[in-house]
Amino acid sequence: MKKLMLGNEAAARGLYEAGVSLVSSYPGTPSTEITEELAKYDDLYSEWAPNEKVAMEVAFGASLAGRRSFCGMKHVGLNVAADPLFTMSYTGVNGGLVIAVADDAGMHSSQNEQDSRHYAMASKVPMLEPSDSSEAYEFAKLAFELSERFDTPVFLKMCTRIAHAQSVVDIGERRLPEARPYEKDAAKYVMMPGNAIRRHPVVEERTRALEAWAETAAINRVDPGTDASVGVITASTSYQYVKEVCGDRYPVLKLGMAWPMPAGKIRDFAASVKKVVVVEELDPFIEDFCRELGIEVAGKDVFPLEGEFSQNIVAARLGESVPAGVKLDEVVPGRPPVMCPGCPHRGLFYTLVRNKCTVMGDIGCYTLGATAPLFALDTTLCMGASIGAQHGFRKAGAPGERLVSVIGDSTFMHSGMTGLANVAYNQSNSTVIILDNSITGMTGHQQNPTTGLNIKGDPAGKIDLEALCRAMGIERVRVVDPYDLAACDAVLKEELAADAPSVIISRRPCALLKTVKAKPPVKIDADKCRGCKSCMRIGCPAISIKDGKARIDSTLCVGCGVCTQLCKYDAFTE
Repeated sequence: MKKLMLGNEAAARGLYEAGVSLVSSYPGTPSTEITEELAKYDDLYSEWAPNEKVAMEVAFGASLAGRRSFCGMKHVGLNVAADPLFTMSYTGVNGGLVIAVADDAGMHSSQNEQDSRHYAMASKVPMLEPSDSSEAYEFAKLAFELSERFDTPVFLKMCTRIAHAQSVVDIGERRLPEARPYEKDAAKYVMMPGNAIRRHPVVEERTRALEAWAETAAINRVDPGTDASVGVITASTSYQYVKEVCGDRYPVLKLGMAWPMPAGKIRDFAASVKKVVVVEELDPFIEDFCRELGIEVAGKDVFPLEGEFSQNIVAARLGESVPAGVKLDEVVPGRPPVMCPGCPHRGLFYTLVRNKCTVMGDIGCYTLGATAPLFALDTTLCMGASIGAQHGFRKAGAPGERLVSVIGDSTFMHSGMTGLANVAYNQSNSTVIILDNSITGMTGHQQNPTTGLNIKGDPAGKIDLEALCRAMGIERVRVVDPYDLAACDAVLKEELAADAPSVIISRRPCALLKTVKAKPPVKIDADKCRGCKSCMRIGCPAISIKDGKARIDSTLCVGCGVCTQLCKYDAFTE
C-alpha cells in the first residue's frame, strides 16, 4: 500500500515492519517523531528514557536478550550516548540494534551543527543515510539485517529535511523474527581490558567485511549522465538538490552508506569522469575520504561548510542558472521566536531581570528568555550545564552574589541531577531554579519522569522533585507559582541571601497543555491606561501598543494575570 509519509514516520514504519520489539529514546528535534510514531503500535514496548545514554543502554539490554531494539536521538544527544556506543561497537549485539541520529544543519532547533558521520567512523559503527521517506523506510529494515549479519549496532542517520519532508512510501506488513537465545559469553560482553583487547581485532575485521559489502550494495549506486565532464558524489538531501538542479546531465554516485564507504566504487566512478565534485552538507566527510584515496575533488572550496543547502545554493555553486524568484513589495518584519502567551517561565524571568541576576541557562523552551525584551540569560551550553557552570563560577571566586541557574524539569532529570549532587557534595552557595512546567516542552509535549505518565499517557512512576532535591543534600527547597510575581521576588531574595545551596521550584504547567484550561482574557480600561509601557517589559505576544494605549489580543491571552501585576494604574482587569 502506498502512503505519503514524513521521513520520521517512514523510518518508524520500517522499524516496525522489521520486527522491533523495544524502543527507548529521549525526545530531540528533529528525531522525536520516530519514537512517537512507534509508540502508536501496541505490539511493541516503547518508552521515553531520562536521557540518551540510558536509552542506548536499555536498547543494548533488549538486544542482549535477543530482541530487535531501537533508540533515537538528535545529534547532540549522541554526545550523551557516546559512552555506551563506543563499547557496544566492541561487544557487538545479539538481537539487531538500530540507532537513529538526526542532524540539524541550519540549527533550526539546536545549539550547534554537529556532523554525526564522524561518530560512525570514530566508533567503527556502520551508518546508513537515506535521501527521502522511501529510503528511510527501506534503510530502517536493512539496518536490522546488517546489525545481525555483522554483529554490530547500526546507525540510521536522518536530518531535518529528510525527517520532516514527505514522500511516497510503499509499506508492507510486520514480520516479527524469532528471538535469539541469550547465551552467557563474558569474553564478548564483559569489556574489561583483557577481553576488550581481543575484541578490537574483531571490530577491525568487521569493518573490512562491511567495506566489501558496501562495494556491491544497491544503496550505493551510480545514476548515469549525458555529460561526463563532471561527476558528482553526494548523499542525503544533497542528492535530491543535485538531481533537481542537474537532472540526468551529470553522472552521480549516490552513497546510501555514509560509513564505511566503498573505496573501489568511488575510484571507478572518479576514473569515469573528468572532474569530481562532492556535494555534502556540513563537514567534508566524503571529500576527505576521496582525498585519502588520492582522488582530486572539488568540495568545500566550492560549497559552504555552514548551514543547510538548497536547490539555489547547489545551482549557483555548480554554475547552473538560478531562478530570480519573486520579490515582495513590502519588507516583512522579522518574527524571532518568543515564549508563548501565558508561559509560566515569563514571570520568573521578569523577576530575575528585575533583581539583576546573572543567569546560567539550559536547553529548553526557557532558552527563549534570552531574547528581547527580557534578555534574561547569560549562557546556554548543553543539557544540564547550567548547574555545573554556576558551581564553577562560584568556586572560581568570581563576583556573583546574584548568580542563579535555570533548568527545566525534563532537563533536570536528563542531566541536571549530577550537577546538583556536585553542588551539595562540594558545597557551593548556588541557587538552582527548576522550571517545572509539567512536560518536556520544546520538543512537543513529551512525558518525563516527573509527570506521572508514560509515553502512551498511562499512569507511571512519578518522581517528587522536592523529595529528590532534599535526598541529594539540599536542605533549602522552595516552591513558587511563577504567575505570582510578589512571591517569586520574595523567595528569590531570601534564597540569594541564604548562606547555603538552595533549590527554587517554579511550578506551573505549560499553558499549551490540553489539560490546562485558560482563563478569560484580561481587559484594558483605556481611560486608566497611561501608555507607560510597563506591561511591555514581560514580552507577552498578546500585548501591544496602539495609539499610545496598551491593547490585548483576546485570541492569544490566556488570562495568566502577570501583566495586571505590572500596571501601576490598574488599567488591566481580569
